[in-house]
Amino acid sequence: DYYQAVQDKVISETLSKVLYPNDEPEAGKRLRLAQQYFFVSCSLQDMLRLLDLKSEPVARFADMFAAQLNDTHPSIAVAELMRLLVDERQLPWDDAWDITRRTLAYTNHTLLPEALETWGLPLFQSLLPRLLEIIYEINRRFLDEVRQRHAGDDARVARMSLIDERGEKLVRMAHLATVGSHAVNGVAALHSTLLKQTVMRDFAELWPERFYNVTNGVTPRRFMLLCNPQLAQLLDETVGEDWVTDLTRLKRLEAHADDAAFQERWRRVKRSNKEALAARIRSATGIVVDSGALFDIQVKRIHEYKRQHLNALFIISLYQRLRSNPQLALAPRCFVFGGKAAPGYAMA
Repeated sequence: DYYQAVQDKVISETLSKVLYPNDEPEAGKRLRLAQQYFFVSCSLQDMLRLLDLKSEPVARFADMFAAQLNDTHPSIAVAELMRLLVDERQLPWDDAWDITRRTLAYTNHTLLPEALETWGLPLFQSLLPRLLEIIYEINRRFLDEVRQRHAGDDARVARMSLIDERGEKLVRMAHLATVGSHAVNGVAALHSTLLKQTVMRDFAELWPERFYNVTNGVTPRRFMLLCNPQLAQLLDETVGEDWVTDLTRLKRLEAHADDAAFQERWRRVKRSNKEALAARIRSATGIVVDSGALFDIQVKRIHEYKRQHLNALFIISLYQRLRSNPQLALAPRCFVFGGKAAPGYAMA
């Protein structure tokens, strides 16, 4: 059946061709859930393959591998790893659960309850029935633990359940990631504190030792050594090459703060980089910008809560101030916006 063979090929390619498809239509939701499962399952099965190549017993899986659930998109790994260990490797439930928890850790990226991923039960049931069975069993055992700690607190049990039963039944993926991980972190000190006080408060009260902070940052090795070779060379020649592995060595720059020759070299590096950026902007967009201007750049996902509109309002306010007072002493400024939006996000 040539038609069926071609159709199967198209369907299989669709699964991995476009990451994060538009999930507004029902078909998009189905594709996105299938896609998340596909990538998670491939990764976990590859880990098991590597374990077998090393002739290591499956009991050592968590000693050999660690998987970070970066937001809720890969959180289905909790149920899939349990399926692989229980169904395919024939491990007892408790042993499989211990391995799963020791392997997985979860990074939360949002405090907005509506942004925490959920999946409708009918869709989940039709696409991943065995995983839903496993999630139900995880939930049953977990809620028994909650009831033991908070007897009679039905409201807490409902809040912490992996299944949201208020109206349309939903699988709460952030809850699944939290229950199935040995550690949960936010990405900034304030975010991590608020995480424990708001959306994950019940879980933080149950397992305070699991919650901690890991501040998002950019390694100087990538931000300067790789991306800014001219500055890296100047630093090497001024304070030595060991700043690459010990950033505190940059304090040696303080001794050169009043050195006119060093200041001029620093300005020359900055000017060269700005000229390169201006050339890149011109080649990519056809727009000519002043390389001597202050570059004010916002590169973020295009979303209401990232507040690009506030930046636009600031530009308007600067323009109006200049119109009102042409003699106003303002540095020339070049605003650059970069980012992408989810295809189904109409507000973008």
